[in-house]
Parts: sequence; C-alpha cells; structure tokens
Amino acid sequence: MPVLWLVAVLSVVTARADVHVWEKVELTFHAQHHYENSYTDVDVWVDLQGPGFARRCHGFWDGGDVFRVRVLATAPGQWTWRSGSNQDDPDLNAHTGGFTAVAWSDAEKTGNPLRRGFVQPSANGHAFESADGTPFLLVGDTWYAAITNRFKWNDDDRERPIGPEAGFKDYVRLRKSQGYNSVAIIAAFPNWANDGQPWEIWLDQKADLGVRSAWVDQGEIAHHRPRDQWQAKDMTNEGGRAFLFPGKVPGYEQVYPDVNRLNPEYFQYMDRKIDYLNAQGIVPAIEVARRDLTSCWAKFYAWPDSYSRYIQYVWSRYQANNCLYSPVHYDWPAMTATTRQLNAAANRVIEQYGHPPFGTLISCNASVSSLLNFGGPDENRWLTFHQIGNGREHDYYWYLTEIYHATPARPALNGEPYYSGMADKRYSPPYRYGAPGGTEVDDRDVRSGIYGSFLSGGFGGHIYGAEGIWGADIEPGSSPFMWEAFLWNSANQMTHLPAFALSEGRRYADLVPDANLVSPNSTPQTKGFVGWAYGARTPAQDFFLVYFEKDCPAGSRIRGARPQATYEAQWFDPRTGRWSKAGDGRVTANQWGWIDVPEFPSADDWGLKLILAAP
Repeated sequence: MPVLWLVAVLSVVTARADVHVWEKVELTFHAQHHYENSYTDVDVWVDLQGPGFARRCHGFWDGGDVFRVRVLATAPGQWTWRSGSNQDDPDLNAHTGGFTAVAWSDAEKTGNPLRRGFVQPSANGHAFESADGTPFLLVGDTWYAAITNRFKWNDDDRERPIGPEAGFKDYVRLRKSQGYNSVAIIAAFPNWANDGQPWEIWLDQKADLGVRSAWVDQGEIAHHRPRDQWQAKDMTNEGGRAFLFPGKVPGYEQVYPDVNRLNPEYFQYMDRKIDYLNAQGIVPAIEVARRDLTSCWAKFYAWPDSYSRYIQYVWSRYQANNCLYSPVHYDWPAMTATTRQLNAAANRVIEQYGHPPFGTLISCNASVSSLLNFGGPDENRWLTFHQIGNGREHDYYWYLTEIYHATPARPALNGEPYYSGMADKRYSPPYRYGAPGGTEVDDRDVRSGIYGSFLSGGFGGHIYGAEGIWGADIEPGSSPFMWEAFLWNSANQMTHLPAFALSEGRRYADLVPDANLVSPNSTPQTKGFVGWAYGARTPAQDFFLVYFEKDCPAGSRIRGARPQATYEAQWFDPRTGRWSKAGDGRVTANQWGWIDVPEFPSADDWGLKLILAAP
C-alpha cells in the first residue's frame, strides 16, 4: 500500500479520534459478500454530520472485499457518521463512528496554506479563495502524466538534481520553490495499450485530424500517430493501467481496455502522489480521462452510465483531498464524445450523487472555452468554474472576458495556454507563432499568455505549460527531454504573477476586464504575442491594471479614468516582479478621463498600475 501523508486512518471499529479540520479521514469497510464486479455493482457511503454540515459522502471499491469512504471535517467540533450501501451486506451497512476535529494554528496554516480549506469562489464569483477567505491565486503547471512512472516515485526524500534521475518529489520541490501551488494531471493518461505497430495515419471518413490518439468514427478505428510515435510510450505506473484488458472494441481487445473493469491498484499508487502534493501545499487539478478515450467509450459501452460511474469513482476517491476536478480533458472536439454526451455523463453524476460533498470545484479543459463548449447552467449542472485552452495566441484571451460577463459569475483561468517551446516540436503543420524553448522570445510569449489572460478575466490564476513536460518526454531522441524543459526560464515567468495580481491585496477580484480601456489595444495580427494590450478596472475607477505586450506603440492612452483625477502610477517588470515609478509617479486624467501612458522603460513588455491618489 502507498505511504499516506497527513491522513488520519480510521477503521469501522474505531470509536473516536482527534483530527484537524480539512484533514482526510479514511473509513475502511470489508464486504461480507462476494460481488461479480464490485466496481459497478456496489455503492457505499456514510452519512456525515458535524457543525453546519450534513451530507451523504460516497465511497469507492479499493480491490478485493475492501471499500473506503474518505471524509473530513470542515469546522472544529464533534463529527459522527453512519454507513450504508445499495447491497444487503451487514459489513457495509449501519456501522457508526465519529471523531473530534480541532483547528490548525496560524503557524501551521503558514506552513501549508491548504490547511485554510478547500479552494472556493470569491464572494463576487470571479476569483478563488480558500475556505477561510484568504485569496487563492492559482499558479499552475501542466503535468498530465504525473501519475505514471515517467514521474518516478522515490520512497526516500533525498534530493536529486533535475535531470534523468530526478523524480516526482524533485519536480515538486522545484515548482514549489518557484511559487507554484497547483498542477494539472490526468488520472489515467492514456488508457489504451501499445499495439506494437509502426506509426501511420489512417484517414477517417470525415477529415485528416492528424493528432495523437485513437478513437472510433462511424464504426471504424482510426489511429493517428505523428513522428514522435506517441502510442509507443509506456504510460503505466507500479499498479499497471487504470483499466483491465481485454476490452470490448472489436479487433482491438488488447489495445482498448474494458472500461467497466477498473484496476484499483493503479489508483492506490496515484493516492500517494495526490497526498504528497497536498502535503506540499499544491492543489492537483484532476481530469479523469483524456478526450480520446471517450468516443470508443460512448460507442461500445453503456453511455452515459458507464462513464459517469468512472467520473464518480475518481471524484469520490479524492473528495477529501484539496483538489479541483474535471470530467474530461476536452481539447479536440472532433475526436471526442459530443459535448451533449459529456454533459449527460457529468450531469448524471450530479443527479445520482450530488456535487462533491466538501465543495470541490469542477471545470473542464476547453477547446476553446468551457462556456462555449458546455454552455451555461441550463445545459450543465456540474461546472462550477470556467477555463479556456488550446487557443494559443492573444486573440483567444477574449473568451475569458466573455466568461466574466456570463451568468452566474464563476472564476476562470487559462488552463492550457501557449506551450513553452512549441516551435521545437514536430507538429504538422509546424507551429509558426512561438519560439524555441529556453529563449527570451519564448519567455516573452509565455508572459503574454499569463498577463493577457489574467487581465482578460482569468482572475482565478493561470496554468503554465511546456513541451516535453505535458507529454513527459523521456524517450531517447526526445527534444526536449522532460527534465530539460523543467529548467527553462519560461517557468520562472509564473513566479511573478502574484506580485502583479496581489499588489493591492484581494482587490484584483473586483477588477472588470476591458481591453478597450487601452487605446490602441491591438494590431491586425491576431496570431501572435506582440503589439496587443489588456486592461481591467474597478467599477469605482480607482484601480487599474494594464499589460502591454512588446511592440505596443508609444503614446498609448488609458481611457475610463475619473475626469481630472490624479493617479499614482507604477510600472511592473514581469521579468523580475519589481514595481517602479512610472514617470514622476503620478498621472492626471483630462476632462474626458483620458490618461497619456508614460514612456515605456524599455522596448519590452510591461505592466502598469494606476491607483487613485488621495485628495
């Protein structure tokens, strides 16, 4: 069994134990009866009660006769539970127990900010905060394969240099030192097996999609393998793969798994990494599966019930970890079960089990916007924060502004932006708008994604990504290797976002995005990372944040200020995170509320802050 971190483990015979609030409590039950498929046939739960809380908390099968329910206390005090199931099994039903929850000290919260509670929306719905009200600005990285052996697990805590011998803990240490507090992962990435065939591209009846994956279209399996031979990669962990073989896809029983037969051992090894991330103050954003699995799933298995069962399995397994959730990694609609099908599956989870009991937020990696893809609350009942993604250039940041003005207000971020080093990879056609990894131009393009997205309405934070890391590239000849990409300076660009966003404390959550506050704010070049500007302002017109990409014209103007009011003005250097006076430190609006932007400190990209000066 994996080592568990910050976990209080209780058996059904334990009457009471002391735990901290927001600390996992694991209840273990051993079924008396045998079930043909415990994963699909058995639901277990406990009805949990405590101060201000009364919810049914569902559990999961963990192999053999073992079932677990993971719960926690959201407030100090006495907590009690009573077990139940959908089976007439005396060892699963009518057991009771309880525990006492105590608060963390302020020093303990400082040591690990996740002790402040789960991530939730801010009061106005546009940003994140911890359960105790502390602002939580998400600073994330893209580690889709983190649960596999490509991110090696070492039981010891010896620090290894970032290189071929580096492991999961070493990468966590690096990103933690850079100020990251989240990583995006896919619970099972990928799920199929290698068929041992050389790469080739089979055209389906609709289009040559030319992407990495396998799926079914009009009854035919189409394999799309680019030159890096994606499907030859070993994406297992010590427990094997997430599902068992053979599967039910005709002719591909040893390639596509039986998604109705889950492998708990795989997820037991996932547990230790999720627990370790939380112990280090890092929130995993868990996507249950990649989109390329879903078309086969919808065609050959009972949809939506089978897929919703898997969603709920992952969500119940990690409901007592400080996480974010997604029912699918959705980034290529043409090779995915339709949004209608995916909405049906995720809605089914909410209908049958309710939202996660401790408030875990749910979104979806998008193509190009979760609002565009999955609609509003009339169409989906599961989504509680938004993302954009897979639109790599500055023209796509606007989708965050559209999300900002949607009802109800929900936090948003750019969840899969420009990947550092995209120009290095052998895409077909080649990516023409980025730069090689490890270069200053690449760093600049990453900054465009960070600050352009944030000021377009992505006040939840930002997720960084790099070639080599998202696919965990370790094969001989990889360019770059995963460990090389981890050391690119582009990752350090994320370090300074909190200095920009939080310079006036939580006030960033009150900003309203509006690129038209800056004139001019764009060029005719929609595919790129230079020449555009972004702005946001409070409704009271007393606080502005602006970002100018490189090559914005001199003589730009800020609009929407209070007429003839004076503002304190500061430049922000996104390369260093430092603030400095803009001009003489003050600017004054004219009778129309226009402010002439002071001369840029250099020809690079810059941030600007305006604060209404005291009378």
